Amino acid sequence: MSIAAAFAADKESAFRAPPAESMAHRQTNDQVTIGADPFDTAAKTKTAFGKLDPNEYGVLPVLVVVRNDTKETIDASRLEVQYKIPGQRGVDNTPAADVKTLYGARRPGYIPGPLGGGVMIKGKKNPLDTWEIEGYAFSAKMIPPGQTASGFFYFQGELKPGATVYLNGFAAAPGGKELFYFEIPLE
Repeated sequence: MSIAAAFAADKESAFRAPPAESMAHRQTNDQVTIGADPFDTAAKTKTAFGKLDPNEYGVLPVLVVVRNDTKETIDASRLEVQYKIPGQRGVDNTPAADVKTLYGARRPGYIPGPLGGGVMIKGKKNPLDTWEIEGYAFSAKMIPPGQTASGFFYFQGELKPGATVYLNGFAAAPGGKELFYFEIPLE
């Protein structure tokens, strides 16, 4: 009985993205609403990543929620996402699978023995190598009509005044007609 209760409690604490329409930073083009929220504080990151705060390691997670209110499926397979600061070039997002390699783990040590043998000393685990980084990443390739897709994009840097997130590459699935780009201010 206690295992079932623990499992249910864990499900309740799972991260859930808010609806795009309720997010403070959002934009609507052609019946597609995209909301973006930078997780730049320890309190926000705790809701999704638990004890890990990626900002401590120079990684800014940005939650993106896409709501498709069109009558067509949206192809998101060619989606390009950038983090832009006024007066500077945009920074491409770091793929979730690569985030765990940004902050390298300490190399295992080796203590040589007196007779030629030795002992390996285990290195510390990389703090960014957690399931939440890839588990909560944006991974949708298609978004059916009336559906929502959400997930995190990761950028190397910190939230700066005037920053925006730029999304380009959405297309209507049947004909490939490209949708407008989205540029959402993060302030």
